[in-house]
Amino acid sequence: MSIRRALPSHQDEIRTAGRTRDAVLLAALLTLLLATSGCSAKKAGAPPPVPVLAAAVEVKPIPLLLSAVGTVEPIESVAVKAQVGGVVTRVGFVEGQDVKAGQLLFLIDPRPYQAALEQAKAQLARDKAQAANAQTQAARYTELAAKDYVTKEQSEGVRAQADALSAVVRADEAAVEQARLNLAYASVTAPISGRAGAALLKLGNLAKANDAPLVVINQIDPIRVSFAIPADRLPEVQRYRARGDLEVQVSPSRDGQGEPVKGRLTFVDNAVDDRTGTVTLKGEFANGQGLLWPGQFVDTELILSVQPDALVVPQAAVVTGQEGTFAFVIKGDGTVEKMLVKVDRTVDGLAVIAEGLSAGQQVVTDGQLRLVPGAKAELKQSLSSPAPAEKKGT
Repeated sequence: MSIRRALPSHQDEIRTAGRTRDAVLLAALLTLLLATSGCSAKKAGAPPPVPVLAAAVEVKPIPLLLSAVGTVEPIESVAVKAQVGGVVTRVGFVEGQDVKAGQLLFLIDPRPYQAALEQAKAQLARDKAQAANAQTQAARYTELAAKDYVTKEQSEGVRAQADALSAVVRADEAAVEQARLNLAYASVTAPISGRAGAALLKLGNLAKANDAPLVVINQIDPIRVSFAIPADRLPEVQRYRARGDLEVQVSPSRDGQGEPVKGRLTFVDNAVDDRTGTVTLKGEFANGQGLLWPGQFVDTELILSVQPDALVVPQAAVVTGQEGTFAFVIKGDGTVEKMLVKVDRTVDGLAVIAEGLSAGQQVVTDGQLRLVPGAKAELKQSLSSPAPAEKKGT
């Protein structure tokens, strides 16, 4: 009987120990959950500020312009050719240098043309003498015919011969003038002032009349730039042009360095190119420093007008998303707000804002990828700011 009573007591002890162990495990689990919850609470705290660059929304005068790629071309270009043939005995210019109108470029051996001129002069003198004698004979026969010493037919025959010799004299005078021109053509001169190219015929070579050019001369100063605009912008150009001359500026340096060269619009083509749907325009520029060169491609801007109070931000401040274009504005408490904006145009790295911003606001220009509305922003040093120079030891 005592043994049977002891067995239940031992089982009770086993069940009590199991419940104690379960309680300990449950307490440990609760402690772990509380610790994890505490860590999560710490992690769920306010995120750190996002470092950004920012710029102020400003009001500036911004031009309204049309951009295109232009081609530099000379106002005048002459391919100089020989008008008489012969051996080149002199080259009177330096290749690639400026020449003046009337300056000697090439001298073709003038001796044959000088001899031809002298021959024409001698023939003219001979025929003049004969014509003078014929005129005297004609006058004498006219008097004799009036007295019936000679017949009228004889008098008219002598008069006709005198008139024929007078015509020969006029032909001889023309021949003398032609010989004089040929002698003058032996000296090939510059028809315009400009920059000479390479001499295409060297000293001692034989020049042929009206053959290949001897040299090409391009007028460099002033000079023109030709460019094309879409045909649908032509009415706008004509409207602003009616108010006065339009300024054209070009950037001869492809790296964007240096000041643009400024000129004025001088030509609008009288037809639209039906192949490209564009209209050709030309601007004229002073080019004393030779910054523009024939055949050169340049970035061209036609300035239609200037908007005096344009609202602008750096182009980097405007971001394109699913909702459209927007910018992050930094509020007074340091948090950012997402503002939808409408960009009218971009000029020289600036975005002209039509809607969405106001002057004086600060917009984020770098670091937008890490921002969300309401996030805290922290301004950092501008990336364009130079680092302080290190002092070198002596």
